[in-house]
Amino acid sequence: MDWYFYSILIVGLVSTITCVVAGLLKKAPNDVTIFSVLAVEAALLVYLVGSIVRVALGEQMAGEPWEFWGYLITALMIPLGAVYWSILERTRWSNFVLAAVGVTALVMAARMNQIWY
Repeated sequence: MDWYFYSILIVGLVSTITCVVAGLLKKAPNDVTIFSVLAVEAALLVYLVGSIVRVALGEQMAGEPWEFWGYLITALMIPLGAVYWSILERTRWSNFVLAAVGVTALVMAARMNQIWY
């Protein structure tokens, strides 16, 4: 495991907890919950840039590159879709959709680490 994974672990869990608590408190999505998901997106973008740099410097993946990049591109699209959802549906249930982003990104980052190493 590398620090890219641990950054997504921390940011993803904090985002998930924040969004679940907001949902349990019956609050609509707000700046805090939306920005916590955008922080997950930012961590994934750092992972993307770091991965491109590592490949450009000649580092090899243990698994299939197409699988790694597929996971990463999919992981990058999920937070954007969830934020779009939360903007369209301003109910407390959108916070639970936002909460799923952190856990999903965490699981996908764990799989990307398995493919890389």
